[in-house]
Amino acid sequence: MICVVQRVKESSVTIGNNLHSRIGEGLNILIGIAEDDCDKDIEWLCDKILNLRIFSNTEGKFDLSLKDINGEALVISQFTLLGDTKKGRRPDFTKAMKPKEAEKIYEDFVKKLKEKYEPNKIKTGVFGAEMSVDIKNEGPVTIIINSRER
Repeated sequence: MICVVQRVKESSVTIGNNLHSRIGEGLNILIGIAEDDCDKDIEWLCDKILNLRIFSNTEGKFDLSLKDINGEALVISQFTLLGDTKKGRRPDFTKAMKPKEAEKIYEDFVKKLKEKYEPNKIKTGVFGAEMSVDIKNEGPVTIIINSRER
């Protein structure tokens, strides 16, 4: 799994003309699921993200996690994170998990985050939907986490 984790002041997902989800201070998490991802990847990434110290303490140093600031998280599936651009000009998405299986992994990821944190603070997009994502990145702080690099 590949996650792009952004520290945000706020973030939202709109589908069509309808606001689907909105969070305040916290993390915007874009998640790409590879064909061989499994429960171990979910467990490791959830722990890593929830405890990632990328929020500033009173001295302005990265020292606080999402849990420490009592923040929210918006989790959005994004298979394009698995795009391979080594050859040609069009990304190759063959390393991305097939949609039906990926949706289950995505749902399991969200479920695990809710188990390890506060369920009402975890919001989502809609798997496979065409979404408009508004991100007010704070810092900016953007971290890429790959479960294969643990």
